[in-house]
Amino acid sequence: MKILTGNQIKAVDAHTIEVDRITPLELMERASRSVSDWIIGKWNPSSGIKVFAGPGNNGGDALAVARMLSQAGYDVEAFLFKADKTLSKCCEQNLQRLQSACPAVHVTVVETQFTPPELSETDVVVDGLFGTGLRNPLNGGFASVVKYINASSATVVSIDVPSGLMCEDNTLNVMNHIIRADYTLTFQYPKLSFLFPENEEIVGQWHVLDIGLKEPEGDEALTPYYITQKEDMAPLLKTRSKFAHKGSMGHAALVAGTQHMAGAAILSARACIRAGVGKLTVRTPEYNVMALQVAVPEAVLSVDSDIQCWAHTFDVSPYDAVAIGPGIGTRPATVQTLIEQISLSRQALVLDADALNIFGSHRGWVNQLPRNTILTPHKKELFGLISSTRNSYEELEVTRQLCVRQQIYIVIKGAFSAVCTPKGDVFYNTTGNPGMATAGCGDVLTGIILSLLAQDYPADVATRLGVYLHGLAGDKAAEVLGYEGVTASSMVDYLPLAFEELRR
Repeated sequence: MKILTGNQIKAVDAHTIEVDRITPLELMERASRSVSDWIIGKWNPSSGIKVFAGPGNNGGDALAVARMLSQAGYDVEAFLFKADKTLSKCCEQNLQRLQSACPAVHVTVVETQFTPPELSETDVVVDGLFGTGLRNPLNGGFASVVKYINASSATVVSIDVPSGLMCEDNTLNVMNHIIRADYTLTFQYPKLSFLFPENEEIVGQWHVLDIGLKEPEGDEALTPYYITQKEDMAPLLKTRSKFAHKGSMGHAALVAGTQHMAGAAILSARACIRAGVGKLTVRTPEYNVMALQVAVPEAVLSVDSDIQCWAHTFDVSPYDAVAIGPGIGTRPATVQTLIEQISLSRQALVLDADALNIFGSHRGWVNQLPRNTILTPHKKELFGLISSTRNSYEELEVTRQLCVRQQIYIVIKGAFSAVCTPKGDVFYNTTGNPGMATAGCGDVLTGIILSLLAQDYPADVATRLGVYLHGLAGDKAAEVLGYEGVTASSMVDYLPLAFEELRR
């Protein structure tokens, strides 16, 4: 699914109107009907509906929703803000339709002074003040209206976007002047800003409503931003040959573990094996040998002569893919060994955890990464690579630039993990849940991606598919154990069910 900018959506609207041979008012009717049907499916007519409409087309949507809900038996009151004494053509037409079809609906047209209604916890506020066309932060009277709604106990449903929120970059926005929605009903395409953690309390639960928009064939709908869905991932999963054997399913090398950190190596190794690799060799210090032999008997061990940490390079030519990082620590010997090992490696490469911490302390080393290397940082590890940023939009753009410049992949882990590619594309993942906020979760992801690389999945597919399966395994675990019961180990246990669901 594409994520389009506000300007692109305007072009798509115009194209749909042309192709479907409809008027802008008829397209607005489609959108408003989808919002009304959603509200009717969630609340019964005993709920009071308070509609706040702005002077533009978003306000026109809101007035149409007011008409439809009134005709469905809801008690509706509407407030139309006409600050500059003008309305968009569609907004004006929907005001006339509302007043003509539903005389029982009290419509307050606000031009100067606004006396706010009393809002109770049983009320549903329909926010149609401003939509995707907004270019500047709200101020003055509109900011006051927003603050009043936010301070109420009513449930807020925003049409397309919460009023005041920009679709992409909110760096210069005034965050206290944005509606805090409980639900956002957006049309056809999610907005990029919905996916940023700092906007969670603004957007609430968001739902994409299909209103039959049609994309033009030219450049108007080109975008680097996408949301990954099941139908995108399922065709990428390979089918095993009946004559497959361990030698044909890839040989992976995992560099993991240091003294007192065998757990990271175990989790990553178990995930790699559960994701279908034919053979796995774990490079680890002697201190971890007993723990790994007991916990992962399927793995072959390559034991570093240093008892406490990884301190010596090794020959990786027998392996199809290499992952370095889980629990390796940042001791001086390991730091030097890491950069030497990378210079000797020609295989597909994944770096995570302490490997990224080391690169964060030696940022110039990023220039030595082989093309198509995959990095899987959490926020703190990412900031070591790019420095801290003001918000998630800026973080995303700086990360994209780094991926293009170095021709690498970076997975920004989070609620919607973002896979940034060497082409500058970004794929947001839809699987996963809050229960995965637990130690060792990232080690599991490293193992899964390593396994797919060793099985000869291309780097882009291995990264996106690995992230998707990782989140799906977490979802499977949460279905049985609840969020609080999810552990990294349980994610490994449920990984086979994730594969099976995707195959189905």
